[in-house]
Amino acid sequence: MEIVYVYTKKREEFGRQCNFTDRVAESLVDISVDDSLKEQFIVRNPCESAIQCAPEMSEHEVNTERFETMSRGINHVEGGWPKDVNAAEVEQTMRYRKKVEKDEVYLQAIQQLGSVMEHTIKQNNAVDIYEEYFDDIMEDGCVEPPSAKTINVFRDPNELKRTATNISWYPDNAQKLAVAYSVLEFQRSSPGMCMDSYIWDVESPNKPDMALKPISPLVCIEYNPKDPHCLVGGQYNGQLAFWDTRKGSQPIEVSAISASHSDPLYKVIFLTSKTGTECFTTSTDGQVLWWDIRKMSEPTETLILDITKKEKPTLGGISLEYESTMPTKFMVGTEQGTILSCNRKAKSPADRIVASFSGHYGPVYALQRNPFFPKNFLTVGDWTARIWSEDLRDSSIMWTKFHNSYLTDGCWSPVRPAVFFTSRMDGCLDVWDYMFKQNDPTLSLQVCDEALNCLRIQEGGSLMACGSHSGNITLLELSESLSQQQRNEKASVTQIFERETKREKILESRYRELKLKERARSQQEEKSPEDDEENPEELVEEAEKNFWFTVEQEKAGIEKKEREAEK
Repeated sequence: MEIVYVYTKKREEFGRQCNFTDRVAESLVDISVDDSLKEQFIVRNPCESAIQCAPEMSEHEVNTERFETMSRGINHVEGGWPKDVNAAEVEQTMRYRKKVEKDEVYLQAIQQLGSVMEHTIKQNNAVDIYEEYFDDIMEDGCVEPPSAKTINVFRDPNELKRTATNISWYPDNAQKLAVAYSVLEFQRSSPGMCMDSYIWDVESPNKPDMALKPISPLVCIEYNPKDPHCLVGGQYNGQLAFWDTRKGSQPIEVSAISASHSDPLYKVIFLTSKTGTECFTTSTDGQVLWWDIRKMSEPTETLILDITKKEKPTLGGISLEYESTMPTKFMVGTEQGTILSCNRKAKSPADRIVASFSGHYGPVYALQRNPFFPKNFLTVGDWTARIWSEDLRDSSIMWTKFHNSYLTDGCWSPVRPAVFFTSRMDGCLDVWDYMFKQNDPTLSLQVCDEALNCLRIQEGGSLMACGSHSGNITLLELSESLSQQQRNEKASVTQIFERETKREKILESRYRELKLKERARSQQEEKSPEDDEENPEELVEEAEKNFWFTVEQEKAGIEKKEREAEK
């Protein structure tokens, strides 16, 4: 039996307040007893029931729909003309203007408005409401303590997670970033693993803005600074691929595999050129190759990383550095821990490698010149980060302490000359500010519980992207104290670098002197073996003289004390 209640209300009463009143109770339904149901139950005596005093709670999750924005524009054109005047015809508009200008009402209105306008202009000339009274006073250093907060996290959308190996920011603004995903451990790779890399919108972490589909996983990626729609990527199989985002996810052109690197392509950088299409790459196969993305069938130039000058690869490239203010110079960080300073326009191929710097016990994962002092550069490898000067080749001028975990990447701040960043295998991001302290990082931030593999700071200096081992990209916003240059910071950093460079030069010259003295002493000992045979007798005579001289002195002292005691 179904019990149905029907409530009726007039249309005009919808939405009104409900007014409840008391009324006499009435029986709506009377259900008679059914004795047959009694046989299906057993009386339980005694009856135990558990009661919990805590209130019952329920948990609900709600995900709001993403608000999609769209840009629209309006073009305002000249209007207000009478119907019989065509605004596109110059003669009609000129004729109408002359007619209006001769009207007495128009002349009176212009005279009245002219006096008001003259008074307003005089006021504006007398008082400048936009005057900056304290524009010439320099701001003091920001008192805000250094900090960073997480804005967004971009996760690899695939089930089989891959490592975020490289990050590149969109050149025009900080709205997008391109991320290369790859599995660098050969044993971990599987045939069904996705090879796509993605371009993410900073404000949309749920879905990639675009997918890049290479023929082999990307190890590095780089935007073209002159054309934000173009980017290149170095692949695991050594090939270089070129994309135009306006033409889809497939690469426009890929370098020939016979002319490419034979190992994974670890770094690619665009060069400063008139066409804006030249770049160069390096790999652990011991080569540096120059390319023109308009024709990628073969490299335009080749350099073999050989410091022995036997034209055989002896060092494998991991990182590159290129400064646009020095277009012929570049630097290569190797997997053997050596940094090579090179000149592209040398007279002969053997002279291209100008100098080498040795100081790391493992691969140099990061290499970058200071944006304000190109003479000084930062390297990250093994358990330390080091700052070098081009004037000193034997030792770095400054270095961090040895960490418990391996360092994986690093970079300078583009806005503060004294600040640089390093990432570690334990998931920590270290911020070093040499204006504040030099022995320990100014800020250590635990970004994630796994290894941080790469990091990249945006040109504005306020946004930092960090890539982890499982493909998570964490976007951090740095505080003003880390993203705004402090007062007299550039001059102070200049003094620090000059002082440390001078100190290292003094230590280096002293070390050379000691080395030369030791070498001269060893040569002298080798040349005069006869003198060495006579040396023991001379030493015995000298020791005997010293012994008797000491005895006489002590004897004289004792006699003196005895005379004083008798008196």
